[in-house]
Amino acid sequence: MKKYILIFLSAFLFSLSVSARDKAVNIYEVPREMPQREIFNEFGHKIKLDSFKGEFVLLMVWSRNCTPCVKELKNINGFVNKTREDKIRVVMLSPNTEWNTLEEQRYFVNKFGGSDLELYTDKDGKLAEDLGIFTSPHTVLIDTKGQEIGRIRGAAEWDDDKIIEYIRNLKEQHG
Repeated sequence: MKKYILIFLSAFLFSLSVSARDKAVNIYEVPREMPQREIFNEFGHKIKLDSFKGEFVLLMVWSRNCTPCVKELKNINGFVNKTREDKIRVVMLSPNTEWNTLEEQRYFVNKFGGSDLELYTDKDGKLAEDLGIFTSPHTVLIDTKGQEIGRIRGAAEWDDDKIIEYIRNLKEQHG
């Protein structure tokens, strides 16, 4: 089974655009516990990641100062709309230090095609630091038990059918 996953991952990586070829996909053999630091939704409410238990989550760590991050907002929005029935939750997490107000964050994301995205902020980048993430974009894959099953480093064409099918398969395997 792992052999087939590796073959699929190889084909997946080579099918991506030139700008995303350096992407690293890392699926762990043993899931990792997630840090339980609080994040804030776009309405200012504190939330811990364990409140997402029961859902398959893509935690997308991004920055407004990261050109690939901003460019992929529209594609991530497309992914969200194409997978709405699959119960895959996309959590967009950026450092709160980048925004003067929550409204500014929403306006910025909408401007670049992300009107359907769930926005969260990471107080002083502490959750990203706890996860060992120091570059963006970076996607943490979280199973329904609230454990990290892997990561995808770099930007992608998230609304591409091959990527959507790959994420659906991961969800099915790691439910």
